[in-house]
Amino acid sequence: MFDWKWDFTIQILPRLLEATLNTLMAAGFGYLIALVVGLFFALAQRTPFRPLTVIIREFVEMIRSTPLILQIFFVFYVGPQFGVRLSPWTAGMTAIGLHYAAYLSEVYRAGLDSVPKGQWEACIALNLSVPRTYFKIIIPQAIPNIIPGLGNYLVGIFKDSPMLSVIGVTELFHVATAIGAETYRFLEPYTLVGAIFLAISLPAAMSIRRFEDWVRASLGMKKLYTKD
Repeated sequence: MFDWKWDFTIQILPRLLEATLNTLMAAGFGYLIALVVGLFFALAQRTPFRPLTVIIREFVEMIRSTPLILQIFFVFYVGPQFGVRLSPWTAGMTAIGLHYAAYLSEVYRAGLDSVPKGQWEACIALNLSVPRTYFKIIIPQAIPNIIPGLGNYLVGIFKDSPMLSVIGVTELFHVATAIGAETYRFLEPYTLVGAIFLAISLPAAMSIRRFEDWVRASLGMKKLYTKD
């Protein structure tokens, strides 16, 4: 029988909102790690140094082919056996950052491959350095094509952040479970968790689509102005 208690809901809401900030922090820092490391993975696979390319490619495939929760456990519990001791927060953000870096590297790769071949040839003809070629010429042109993928994975990393609760990170799902264990009521905390995730994920997805449209429109206007 449906037995919703509004007084209990109001009582636990501040704890859940505080935990929401922790969840956003974990997702945000993890995403920043994924952005930087993912770009490194993508560029490292395009170097003429074959051993590095092979190592990075196999590492990316290994990460993409194993569950995120296993990687979280590996970083937190196996890492100390190799002298790497991390707090739950650091281990969680590192694991989730590396996991999504593997996926973002493919987004970057597709974006770089979408740049016309003539642009690469022009950079070679002008004898531009590799860093200048990528960061001044190629990557700016690839940005419109990678924004949708980057945005989707931003929402994805937020939705996967509850997995960090398995190593004791006090994010939203962890706190909801603790409230349920304390009060033997799980209906309200878990329902609120779902509502909070919806309240954040849906506007974020809409904002990302609008930002994508704005970037494409801005670039279209810039090209038209340059043509004129």
